[in-house]
Amino acid sequence: MPGVAVGEIVRVLADDPAAANDIPAWCRMKGQEFVAADGHAFDVRRVL
Repeated sequence: MPGVAVGEIVRVLADDPAAANDIPAWCRMKGQEFVAADGHAFDVRRVL
């Protein structure tokens, strides 16, 4: 995330079924905003 400007959204593509739990948990731990999930795509907004 260091190369992403604050406020930008990153789309994470993951085919691991655990990603549905892991990515929102990572967002909470790192102070980022989990925006949405659509199948194997997860959108995360950089907050910090």
